[in-house]
Amino acid sequence: MTGEEFSISPGAPSDDEIRAELKEMKEVQREASQDPTGTGPSGAVTLTAKGNARIPADAPKKVAQIIGSANAIARFPYVYGGGHGADFIDTAYDCSGSVSYALAGAGLMDAPLASGGFERWGEPGPGRWVTIYTSPGHMFMTVGGVRYDTSGRSGVYGSRWNAEPRPLSGYTVRHPKGL
Repeated sequence: MTGEEFSISPGAPSDDEIRAELKEMKEVQREASQDPTGTGPSGAVTLTAKGNARIPADAPKKVAQIIGSANAIARFPYVYGGGHGADFIDTAYDCSGSVSYALAGAGLMDAPLASGGFERWGEPGPGRWVTIYTSPGHMFMTVGGVRYDTSGRSGVYGSRWNAEPRPLSGYTVRHPKGL
């Protein structure tokens, strides 16, 4: 093929844009592979400068597993329907796919659920460590008081962890049994 026969689609990203995205993705993957525990105070989840959650010293094992799993995909891109395959593994996650992945990491789910499915999952009301807020169109959870949510992110690779509260009106409140 000669250079005259090769054309680039209008609107295609430049080589520099692709390199920048690959660099950011590799950084996200590198951070996710590191020990996420940090030195969080007892009873409270805190966030690192990079947007990962630190596991509190007194967190139950299941909570530590939820946080570790959530950290692993915290900066993955959002895509509607992402994370709903049989094995939870994807390259991008939606709101319920993100929460499903984190809960599955603690052995609390066998298959991903859509947002509406979480309205009947677990136990009613807030949990001591983990609370799920769900509606037919969106969902998120809090772990140790910190929100894990696909809304309010800063950019494509912004963290799902967010210390800022959000309005809770219209959500069904559930929690994993015992947590």
